[in-house]
Amino acid sequence: MKLHEYQAKEIFSRYGILVPNSKVAYTDEEARDITNKMGGRAAVKAQVHAGGRGKAGGVKICQTPEEAYTFAKSILGKYLVTPQTDNQGVPVNSLLIEELAEIESEIYIAITIDRDARSTVMITSPAGGSDIEEVANATPEIIFSEPIEPVLGLMPFQTRRMTRQLGIEGSAARDIAKLMISLYQIYLDNDCSLLEINPLIITKDQKVVALDAKLDIEDDALFRHKDLQDLRDRSQEDQLEASASDQDIAYVNLDGDTGCLVNGAGLAMATLDVANAAGAAPANFLDVGGGATDEKVAEAVSIILSDPKVKRVLVNVFGGILRCDVAARGTVLAYKRNNCTLPLIVRMLGTNLEEGKEILRNSGLNVIFADTLTEAAKAISES
Repeated sequence: MKLHEYQAKEIFSRYGILVPNSKVAYTDEEARDITNKMGGRAAVKAQVHAGGRGKAGGVKICQTPEEAYTFAKSILGKYLVTPQTDNQGVPVNSLLIEELAEIESEIYIAITIDRDARSTVMITSPAGGSDIEEVANATPEIIFSEPIEPVLGLMPFQTRRMTRQLGIEGSAARDIAKLMISLYQIYLDNDCSLLEINPLIITKDQKVVALDAKLDIEDDALFRHKDLQDLRDRSQEDQLEASASDQDIAYVNLDGDTGCLVNGAGLAMATLDVANAAGAAPANFLDVGGGATDEKVAEAVSIILSDPKVKRVLVNVFGGILRCDVAARGTVLAYKRNNCTLPLIVRMLGTNLEEGKEILRNSGLNVIFADTLTEAAKAISES
């Protein structure tokens, strides 16, 4: 789950990390009034779950309250398309109005999981404020990575090493080292999968301030964080994925036209390959799980059918914990509820196979049975 910048900064503040004075605006009038109270000048920043806001026109340094009003009026209620969104973009429902800072230098700092190193790492660079991906490609020598031993945690000698790599000295070095320890504590306490500040600035009076903030929370750990669950902004999410998440269904929306209902992640990946091989790209990844009931299968199929891209549905089930008759009843239930007539391609194996096929044969639906993945691919290409 992603947090907005202002939400992440509220968490940072609880851990003693300095952030600029700021306030959230939901209307253009609020943007003008808040800017006026900040002395007439402010940074106005679209609050969206996507990076690259600056390049996309989602951040503006406003020199007057009226300029903040005009910018807010032009962007609130609109969709912002950034390098990290699809072509539709994400809605801008709020703006962070933030005081301007006297910047002396900018730093990049993040904590994430390095799957190659099999550990949490802290990543730093003196090239803060830039597109860090471009920096990593062009000048990888100024990207520093420090693995963190999970038993020991982030050690003081590591923070000292990183501040030296960044070329920071004096009181700012001590403050940044302290900030690194605080960031790692935030990362642990909140079960983060990503924590990022770009840029972390040193002001002209040598204060260390988080000018930006990004926090991603591991979805599988949210049950431990009721307070964080309340920060979820569904408007920033793919609506089909959000609906699936609410029903504890593993679903990822894709660009194709073949809806896929599968049980088991490995079988789901193989099913996507089958759809691609048939020349009909998958519309989704969906793993309904092993213990699904008739109703849960129906909910999963209904999500697939609500996607306007879908032209056909492929059910590929290996009946084990999820029996074939359960998958069949749930699928039929969803088709009836949605008054759907899309072609239904079914490959089933395992427990209660014949019962499942009989349910589908008697359903009145346009069902094409396949015994192998090759037959399923052929049926997809012909449907």
